[in-house]
Amino acid sequence: MLKSLLITVPAEVRVEVVYALPDRQRLISLDVAELLTVGEAIEQSGILQLFPEIDLGVARVGIFSQLAALDDRLREGDRVEIYRPLIADPKAMRRERAAKKAAEEKKRASLQP
Repeated sequence: MLKSLLITVPAEVRVEVVYALPDRQRLISLDVAELLTVGEAIEQSGILQLFPEIDLGVARVGIFSQLAALDDRLREGDRVEIYRPLIADPKAMRRERAAKKAAEEKKRASLQP
């Protein structure tokens, strides 16, 4: 008896890979195999050649602002985001701004008759 063998080819899906600097950003759309991972899509996009400072061993990545792993699988319409390291701690910056504002208000209050 002859058994039929069904071979399935992964479907292609459209995804985007994005990276942004303060002065410029790049969004690359590409059609990839449905089973592709985040890391594979980043490599196929060519964005690592455009921005050689990206180190995937250090950089965090996400899909639509949700942290993801390089081995996470992609789905149709996913936007892979490569995040730059933070230069300053956001909490420390907020505290600094609040302290500065409080000092300015105190100074203004002391100048009023």
